[in-house]
Amino acid sequence: MQNHEHMFEAFLVKKELKFTLPRKLILSTVFALHEHFDAEQLYDEVRKASRNVSRATVYRTIPLLVEAGLIQKSVRSEARDTYEHIYGHPRHAHWVCRECGGVLETDMQEICKQLQKRAAVQNFEIAEISLEIKGLCWKCRNNATESQ
Repeated sequence: MQNHEHMFEAFLVKKELKFTLPRKLILSTVFALHEHFDAEQLYDEVRKASRNVSRATVYRTIPLLVEAGLIQKSVRSEARDTYEHIYGHPRHAHWVCRECGGVLETDMQEICKQLQKRAAVQNFEIAEISLEIKGLCWKCRNNATESQ
């Protein structure tokens, strides 16, 4: 069993929930994905491996994975929340293009250090940091200037 599986199982035990086969399959599918995903995309991927996992189980498992600290809401795309697995990955900012919807990521290590220092000064305990910057990517900026 991998660390993220142990972590999720321990989380479920604390919540008095079972680490069922469908939840195991959903978890392994999440960690096999190396891109942002929404609930429907996850459901489609899980169904490739097993027809015995319902859409409702996928939708109920996602908040558990978030609460367990294994995935996080990433960016909102086309009126859908997208997620990404974060266990074992450094925190990062998302640069979201308002024109094409493209997402770039940047490490937030330095920003997080500054925020932690500021939190200490304010006697504030940070539970979560997420940063989303919206604007135009270089491709869309170039297309906009070429159109003028």
